[in-house]
Amino acid sequence: SFTISLRTVDNITVTIKLRPGVSVGCQIRVKHFTRSELKIKPGENVTFTFTCSTPEKYFIMEIQKNIDCVSGPCPFGDVHLYPPGLPRLNRTFIWDVKASTKAGLELKFSTPWLRQIEPGEVCPDFVSYNINSCIDTSTVNIGTFCRNGSVSRVKLLGGVIMSLYLPWNSPLTTSGFSIANRSSIKRLCIIESILKGESSITLMSPNYPLGFPEDELMTWQFVIPSNMRASVFFHNYSLSNCARKEERVEYYIPGSLSNPEVFKLSDSQPANIAGSFNLSLQGCDQDAQNPGILRLLFQVVVQHPQVDENVTHLVDLSKERNMTVTIHFEGWPNRIPVMSEPICLICKDPRTCDRVLTLVSGTVYKISFLCKDLSRLRITAEKGISCVDLRWCQRKVYPLSVPKAITQLPIQLHKFIWKLLAPDLINIEITSPSLKLQQHVPEQRCNTSYSYSIVSSTTPDTALNVGVFCPGGSIEKIQMRNNVTISLKTFGKGFFNESNHQDLKMSFVPHIKDECSFTVNPDPKAKVYLQTPNWPYGLPPYISISWYVVVPSKKVARLGFSKDRMGIACETGRAYVNIKEETQGAEETVRREDELLPEPRNMYHDFWVNVSNCKPVDKTQLTLQFWVTFGDKQIDLGVILAVVAGAGVLTAIGLTVCCVKKKKKKSQNPMVGVYNANVNTQVPGKQGLFTKGRKNNESHVYAVIDDAMVYGHLLKESNGSVSPEVDVYRPFDGPIGSLPPSPPPFSFRKDIKHSSNTEEPPSLTDTDHDTYTFAHQKSGQSEDIGDTNEKNNGDTSTSLLENKEQDSLAE
Repeated sequence: SFTISLRTVDNITVTIKLRPGVSVGCQIRVKHFTRSELKIKPGENVTFTFTCSTPEKYFIMEIQKNIDCVSGPCPFGDVHLYPPGLPRLNRTFIWDVKASTKAGLELKFSTPWLRQIEPGEVCPDFVSYNINSCIDTSTVNIGTFCRNGSVSRVKLLGGVIMSLYLPWNSPLTTSGFSIANRSSIKRLCIIESILKGESSITLMSPNYPLGFPEDELMTWQFVIPSNMRASVFFHNYSLSNCARKEERVEYYIPGSLSNPEVFKLSDSQPANIAGSFNLSLQGCDQDAQNPGILRLLFQVVVQHPQVDENVTHLVDLSKERNMTVTIHFEGWPNRIPVMSEPICLICKDPRTCDRVLTLVSGTVYKISFLCKDLSRLRITAEKGISCVDLRWCQRKVYPLSVPKAITQLPIQLHKFIWKLLAPDLINIEITSPSLKLQQHVPEQRCNTSYSYSIVSSTTPDTALNVGVFCPGGSIEKIQMRNNVTISLKTFGKGFFNESNHQDLKMSFVPHIKDECSFTVNPDPKAKVYLQTPNWPYGLPPYISISWYVVVPSKKVARLGFSKDRMGIACETGRAYVNIKEETQGAEETVRREDELLPEPRNMYHDFWVNVSNCKPVDKTQLTLQFWVTFGDKQIDLGVILAVVAGAGVLTAIGLTVCCVKKKKKKSQNPMVGVYNANVNTQVPGKQGLFTKGRKNNESHVYAVIDDAMVYGHLLKESNGSVSPEVDVYRPFDGPIGSLPPSPPPFSFRKDIKHSSNTEEPPSLTDTDHDTYTFAHQKSGQSEDIGDTNEKNNGDTSTSLLENKEQDSLAE
């Protein structure tokens, strides 16, 4: 059993009642009666028991003491926990002190002092204090506090209601505070905070977050060692709607030439303050119809003076346009540093410092750092480039490089963002002439000190993530139809040295057909991987992407896809993969989403790869990856035989012309094309090369070849048709190089136009211009004839002079 005896003079009331939300599972027994609540008034003596063994699970206790400092003497000194011998229940001690507004009260806390917490926060030991100020009939909540802090005293205007909450198992036996004295303070309250050594505290305005009382004034006094520096940061605040006067904060800093120093709540607050100072918050007369809320949560950080606080760094942004530079702590803005972390400050003058400092273009800054470890700071910059009139901005090339004003700072660049804005019918082109770009793919990851993330979009909902790229690849140009955001992100400290070699450039170009187009010029020794944008989530519906791949001279490209199907089913429209070489007469290879993708194939000229998406039936989107490698072009045996045969024919013609010229010197008769049956045109030593030799039949040879006679007229007589067994020369009607073409060799090769695996032999001319075509597919020949290196090695080409049909030339 428990016995509680209360003296009348103590003016204490004890109430035991059920915890909120707990059902009646235990009762209080007084004599022969049980009840769920017991109230013991001053002058009463009550003995009671509980009907259960764990009453702390069901009951709480309030001990309220009323103190009158208006009509009687005020009990200065320590406040005791009274009465003794209370049951072990969660208990709240409440001291209701009445005092005149002309003589405020001062509450003094014993060490380890108090620490203010936000509403809803719980103290580590579950012991908490709550202080309320009572002015006439209104009550203002000064704040809730835990033990172990810096708040040493609180002065209040008028009366005070002080509450101490103790859990049932708390060993605390003293209240931890005293009523020190009475003095007029002419403001709502004064809170004193003593900071020793490097530390950080957080404080809130009264009634936070509900709102500071209208037209009130309060002060925080900070006691700082003279050899330390303090800085103030406003983390969360809001303003009321003022009808008269203006809300503000005022600082009284010893030694300042302009005390008090007045700031708006939106200003950067003073930093690097030497020694103790005061901070006051002043409200205003609020609008009766729409008062709004004035509230403030701020932090005070105390640290030693920094060795390099007087070292300034010049940041010249006077020649920059549409650019902002933000210097911030690591993890900003997603992460807020905990109070225990050492703080890094950036100052644009000795007293204007903050954890985050934003610099704007067109200005020159001298900044300094109050930070022990600069590696914890980062730079994020943003620059806007726009075009309104294509006639003006199309002629301009914009370098996308980080200014030296940023790279020279002793801080790591975290990100540099270019926002490229283009109106309708104007598109954006990104080039990297010297370094080129490599697409970051799983098979070919970037390992440089920085990379570019490129996003094309008109609105955030239509963003197309083009991909992540780094220098040192094969992509020399990217064209995009919409506005573009390019984010340069650095990794490690290597960017400081590599920043001198940036070569990314941007220009505005007329409207392009595809959503995005790449120009790829690979190193012949490299294997290049390319993949569709928005990887791995897939292309948006109805998007078309193109790649133009440059094939180096004397090289053959090998094109292959990383999977055999597109892997989607279309609800509306069709998805296509189109492949076409950039040469006259080249056929286009087309595959739909329900077909197998092409097998690896050889490409002999520059070629296009186009991917067009449909609207898929499910959430699976189109993702496609392909690769390109290079090899040397090979000359097959058929080509070698054709070259030898052509050389033999030219030699025979030359001998014939010489003989005729000698005869013309002896005879002055007009030159006539006469058939000479006695001339032998068989090349000595080469008889074994031809299977259809005519050693005894030379009716196909001219004695004289006049300049007016050409083989091409035979095509006109046959309307351009060619017998399947006869290979003839077609006149060239395509583009030619800067040098005139050499005569074609009298040879032919098998058709490769429709083959995916055939390698084209190199040009036989000195200028390497592929200006003549001898490829005529024979009737019935398979469309896919395979690699010429494998199937044509045993093919013996037939010379033009060995076809029997040429006998008609003599006639």
